[in-house]
Parts: sequence; structure tokens; C-alpha cells
Amino acid sequence: MQNSKSLLVEAFEAWLPMAVAIVVLSGLVYVAVQQNYRLSANDPQVQIAEDVASAIASNKAAPESIVPADPTVEVTQSLSAFVAVYSATGTPIGSSVLLDGKLPVLPAGVLETAKTRGENRLTWQPKSGARFAVVVAYFGGKEPGYVLAGRSLKEVEMREGQLTVMSAAAAALALVLTFITVFFLAKRKTQTSGKPGQTEAGGRPQAGT
Repeated sequence: MQNSKSLLVEAFEAWLPMAVAIVVLSGLVYVAVQQNYRLSANDPQVQIAEDVASAIASNKAAPESIVPADPTVEVTQSLSAFVAVYSATGTPIGSSVLLDGKLPVLPAGVLETAKTRGENRLTWQPKSGARFAVVVAYFGGKEPGYVLAGRSLKEVEMREGQLTVMSAAAAALALVLTFITVFFLAKRKTQTSGKPGQTEAGGRPQAGT
């Protein structure tokens, strides 16, 4: 019993650095893939926001010709990309979607950041259970304002959930397999070192019992 306990302790001590490495590497892989999922969710919105902002700023298109003043689609009921245009004060001019029956309104801080940087990319959660990858672009000209392009993160979050399960399962399997391997190697080493006839440090064979 004591030998078995000592063997477990020895195996655990040898396995612990491997376990730490497995957990760290699994975490890094998860974060890298999750960030790729999230950042790539912005790609269509970046193009839409920049193109619409450029068209309005250059007077090639009026906001009213791009987005309706009275949309009919609720943003929570669609996975399609949507667009909204705001005045310089943040007042909605028009939108392709509604939020709870009204034109969506953004927090002032979001618009201020977009004006300072020219663009603001963020995750917007206007209500519980509704998260969107949005890009807000500022446009100048005679009547400056903002263009928002967004898309639901529902599908991305489903992939992130699957990624979490797969990463956790892979890490757990690696931890179990490495511990079993280390344990049996330690056991074999112990059994081998305890056999009669093993050579001592001085090169003389051990006496048999």
C-alpha cells in the first residue's frame, strides 16, 4: 500500500509539468481560434460601413436612399447584416432594422470613439440575449454623422460553444493519457530497479536473495 502511494506521488510529480503545459497550450489554442471567430465576424460590416460612409460624405447618396426611415424588420429576428445612419448628434436618421419597434439608438460613447478614431468596432448588446458585431464609421461633409453596420453573433457564439467543448475534451483526454503513461513508466522503472542481479554503482552484480 505504501509503495503504491509513493508510486502515485512520484508519477504525479513527474506528470505535473506536463499537465501545466497541456492546460496552457490548450488555453492558447482556444483563445486564438475564438478571437479568429470573433474578429472575422466584423469583416462584412467593415466594408459596408466604410462604403456607405464614403458615399454619404461625397454626396453620392443620401441617407434616405440607403436606409428607410420606417423599417419593419426586428433586428433580433434576422441574421442578415443591417445598416443604420445617425446624425452628428446621434439621432437615428434611418435604419434597415428595428429594435423593440424603434430605430436603434447607440450609446454616446460609441459615437464619440468612432469620431475620434474614424471607426469603432465593438460587440453591442442592446438587450439580454442579443449580441451583435457592429462597426460604426464616422463621415464628414456638410452634414456629418455616423454609419452603423452590424450582424448577429448568434452563429459565432454557437461555434464558440462547440470550440469550448472540444478544447476541454481534448485537454482532459491529453491529461489522462499523459498521467497514465507517466504512471506506468514510473511503475516499470520501480519494478526493474527492484529485480535481483541488477548492477550496483561499483559495477558488481547484486547478490540474489
